[in-house]
Amino acid sequence: MAKDQYSAVTPEIIAELEKILGKKWVISGDGDMDKLEPYSHDEIAEKSYAHLPDVVIKPRTAAEIAAVMKLANRANIPVTPRGAGSGLSGGAVPLYGGILLSFERMNNILEIDKDNLVIVVEPGVVTNDINAKLQDDGLWFAGYPMSVESCFIGGNVAEDAGGGKAVKYGVTSRYILGLEIVTPEGEILHLGGKNVKDVVGYNLLKLMVGSEGTLGIFTKIIIKLMPLPTEAVDLLVLFKDIESAIRMVPIIMTFGRIIPTAVEFMDKLSFQTSCKYLNEHMPYEQAGAMLLIEVDGNNFEQLEKEYETIGELCLEHGALEVYVADNHTTRERVWKIRRNIAEAFMVYSPVQSLEDIVVPVGNIAKILSEIEKIGEKYNILIPCYGHAGDGNLHATPVKKPEMDIAKWHRILPQLLLEIYQKTRTYGGTISGEHGIGHKRKNYLGESLEPTAIELMKRIKRSFDPNYILNPGKIFDL
Repeated sequence: MAKDQYSAVTPEIIAELEKILGKKWVISGDGDMDKLEPYSHDEIAEKSYAHLPDVVIKPRTAAEIAAVMKLANRANIPVTPRGAGSGLSGGAVPLYGGILLSFERMNNILEIDKDNLVIVVEPGVVTNDINAKLQDDGLWFAGYPMSVESCFIGGNVAEDAGGGKAVKYGVTSRYILGLEIVTPEGEILHLGGKNVKDVVGYNLLKLMVGSEGTLGIFTKIIIKLMPLPTEAVDLLVLFKDIESAIRMVPIIMTFGRIIPTAVEFMDKLSFQTSCKYLNEHMPYEQAGAMLLIEVDGNNFEQLEKEYETIGELCLEHGALEVYVADNHTTRERVWKIRRNIAEAFMVYSPVQSLEDIVVPVGNIAKILSEIEKIGEKYNILIPCYGHAGDGNLHATPVKKPEMDIAKWHRILPQLLLEIYQKTRTYGGTISGEHGIGHKRKNYLGESLEPTAIELMKRIKRSFDPNYILNPGKIFDL
């Protein structure tokens, strides 16, 4: 659809929104677009993916959202739900203007049910606050992503976000037991609950998780909790080349009989750039790749045996060096290197395209070799890092400062297409955790068959017949 197929947000619509929400919680431009600009983009750096909303609303209840959706359907106005805006797919960008629905005020932890090991929260709760609240009870939400300090739990559920700990604990969807949802047509729907098992009818709950805000608006989330591990140790392991590093991942699990909490991969370019950015001095000059391996548990003696086993296996299979981080200071030191890779490259060049392809673990080295060739072909840096334990890689094309910006925009689409096509060749897909949004929707066919895409479109039409909710994301109708 095009923007002109939707109706404009008129003063009359603004007045109706104010009647539903209260004047304070309806933000129109009033000639001052600076009020709306923060809601026009997510964390994608390029301005071409941004779009201003016509009005921003901040509801407090599911009933208010339901009333807004009924109004939007009657008036033919698009509605875009938005969490913290920390995404990397353009999924929370109001592509056709209209109403931007922010969850800033829906930020309460409603219940901690220790008997059933669940927590009930609103979508605007910062994910990090969930585990901070649970820590004293010895519990945690194990499926959280790595951007916990900024992201909202509603966005995590919408994207089925994952992170470094997915090797052992899985991603967000494993922990979502129930949802309260406002449908695109303004009905309030309850799916799942506190039951661990539930096979009644189609699994609409799982359909909603990862639907990127296109099928419903989450207003209440029931999350399964786990016992919080009391001990954790990290190993930073340097290898001479990528193949040696990646080969270690299945060896640790099969020969070591250990499932690590996390296995993070960094290529030479990523590791060195981050170390220079942090002024971190490590003898990494001879290393071609690095693994950051974490193990956790509740018995330090058992944990010590595990990390010693992993370290010995790594050295037996060609590791150059194994650094052990067994206290808060040293653990923070090695994780800062991994966490600051993206920031380090932003200093080098703010023009880049952060991708998150995923392939079977055994094919990581092969796809990295292909990506290196593509980078050489287009004379573009493509640092690669990410979650080696589950095959999810952040292959990030970065514009060299001397390259003309027009040339960058000209070659980037073809470069991405080649990366995605090679990824598919090795059994992978174009996104492991960031989602499709409107950044990757033109490449959807590189991961899905036409029949699958058509079925998804039918599902979208069934839930949202007027194409009101978050239009322009994942695919076009």
